[in-house]
Amino acid sequence: MTRQVINQSRRDLLKVCSAISLSAIGSPPVFALRDGEPSLTARLSALQRAAHQVLERPLVFQDPLALKIIGDQGFGEIKTNLNYHREPTVRFLRAALVARSRFTEDELSAAYARGIRQYIVLGAGLDTFAYRNPYHDLSVFEVDDYVTQLWKRKALEDSGIEIPGRLQFVSVDFERQVLGDRLREAGFQFDRPVFVSWLGVTMYLTPEAVLSTLAMIANQCIKDSAVVFDYLLPAGELSYSENISRTLFSMEMERIGEPWVSQFNSAELGASLRRMGYSSMQFIGPDQINVRYFSNRSDGFMVRGSSRLLHAKI
Repeated sequence: MTRQVINQSRRDLLKVCSAISLSAIGSPPVFALRDGEPSLTARLSALQRAAHQVLERPLVFQDPLALKIIGDQGFGEIKTNLNYHREPTVRFLRAALVARSRFTEDELSAAYARGIRQYIVLGAGLDTFAYRNPYHDLSVFEVDDYVTQLWKRKALEDSGIEIPGRLQFVSVDFERQVLGDRLREAGFQFDRPVFVSWLGVTMYLTPEAVLSTLAMIANQCIKDSAVVFDYLLPAGELSYSENISRTLFSMEMERIGEPWVSQFNSAELGASLRRMGYSSMQFIGPDQINVRYFSNRSDGFMVRGSSRLLHAKI
């Protein structure tokens, strides 16, 4: 790896990190969070889902509420920084974000066809599925920390998005509270199967907290339930260039107070889930995602990176 390439990787990283601060919806252009604010990464994810609705055709992930929920300020950031949002590093990030949402909602659709009528969104952030839910009898439970849910409710109110009757907000601290208890209090029925999504969260939790949550799903949810989540690969499973980019980005995430905590070897993770009782697992990497959602494009929009998706069924 030449010094020029390393320096370019650092420049690309700084562009992304600069965008995290500048594009934070309703927040000042600084890295440190103020009291009462949700994570910068939650806001960045929402902004990139919205930017996809404006910048790419054909759409990989259609979300008619993505622009509405970020408000005028978020939409203004996209319009005034179009060149930034069109840069390759940012487009790779955006592709990964919209692809994981598309994959999850495709699998949710298949689960609904199998008869599943409960959906848990762990770490919901500004996810909009519950507000465009096409299934009249699908109950949705949005799980997140208390601060983020307050922020989301304010965003929903400001944008005029109605909170549907089949949605329950469930606040939880993954490191200190028992998720199953909080869900039960919200009316979740453990004697019925469920589909669970858990996107953009595991890397910020300890491995013990991640495995404990997955074990709870396996132990308390009945057969035919399923979960989709993403996770980071360890350095030993990455190429040299991926390691450089990942190390720089990880350092920056630590600097802004949102460090990556966990990484998982895919084989070891699969073995752990089998011991928990998961009956089948589908590991999804960039190659599979690109074939499934980005084939025959002429704009170079595609997924790269060190994260992976896992679809596991009980």
